[in-house]
Order: sequence, then structure tokens, then C-alpha cells
Amino acid sequence: MFRNPFIFIVCVFASLAVFAVQASETRQVSLRGKTLNLTGQPLQVGQTLPKLSLPNTALEMVDLRSFLGRVTILSVVPSLDTSTCEKQTHILSEENGGLDAALVTISRDLPFAQQRFSKNAKIENLIFLSDYRDAGFGKSTGLLIDENRLLTRAIIVLDRQGVVRYLEIVPNLGQLPKMQEAFAFAKSLL
Repeated sequence: MFRNPFIFIVCVFASLAVFAVQASETRQVSLRGKTLNLTGQPLQVGQTLPKLSLPNTALEMVDLRSFLGRVTILSVVPSLDTSTCEKQTHILSEENGGLDAALVTISRDLPFAQQRFSKNAKIENLIFLSDYRDAGFGKSTGLLIDENRLLTRAIIVLDRQGVVRYLEIVPNLGQLPKMQEAFAFAKSLL
């Protein structure tokens, strides 16, 4: 499964680190020194992603199970209209090393705003999904911020069966997730 022993070691340590983060079940994040509470059912490494459908930029409902059979990276951002979210999305699009994986950005932005963003940024290799309707994704993954009803910043890697194998919930919304670690982990699943 692992052709490179270094990647295996990195993945083992990344799994342990991700598990350690999950074991503490941090249910808070911060923004500019203010503590924000996460609400909903906390997502766990080893758990199958809940069954959900979200609209894409064409307002077509996309079942998250449609990614089964492919390694999938879910890049979760509060709003594409912020510089950190924009940077995270560009990294997913441009610095993924040619990963043969489904690359998905999820936010609570309206599909029209996501479409405008992807067009202006000239991003064509990502799937944009919106949780604007009822925050179903945020509630079912525990990634919804109670105070402002936005999604928190996170990166999730799903295996081909839709099982969460890597999860990083960024404790400070002003910081980026460890995107290269997530890419390396996703590559180990290919």
C-alpha cells in the first residue's frame, strides 16, 4: 500500500496527531482573540461522513456519497470573501501536487458567490458546495460556529469508502490548516 516508507511514517504520525486533536474534542475556536463555540454532532476520524446533499454553483444538489470510490479532500471555509479562505482555496486548487482526488470546497456562501469567486479566481478544478440552506453539513459534522452561523475552518480527507481518515479543525480562524500534510495523507490513500 505504501511504496515509500517515509510517507508511511508521516501518515502514522499524522494519524496519531489527528486522533489526539479529536480525543480532546475541542468544541471551540477563536477569531481575533474571541472564543467561538462549535455546535452540532462532532465528526470523528474513522466515522463515515453523514449522508448529505448540498447545492453546487449551478444549484444542482450533489450527494456527498457521489464521491465514493475516490479519495476526497473537503476544504471547509467560513467565507470565500476573506483573505484566509481565499488563500486556503487557492492552495487546494494550485498546490495539491496533481492529486488524483476529488477536491471540494464547502462554505455557507451562496452558490452565486461561490460561482463568482471561482470565475474571478480562474479556479476550474474544484467542486464548490454551499451549506447555505439549513447548515445541515455544519450541524452534522460539528463544524458550525454557534455565534455567527458560519462554518469553521477545517480540512477533511475521506478514503474511497467515504470514511474520515484525516481531520484538522483549525483552532484559530485566522490561520490556515496544514494543507501539505492533508495532501500527503490523501496521497497515501491513493
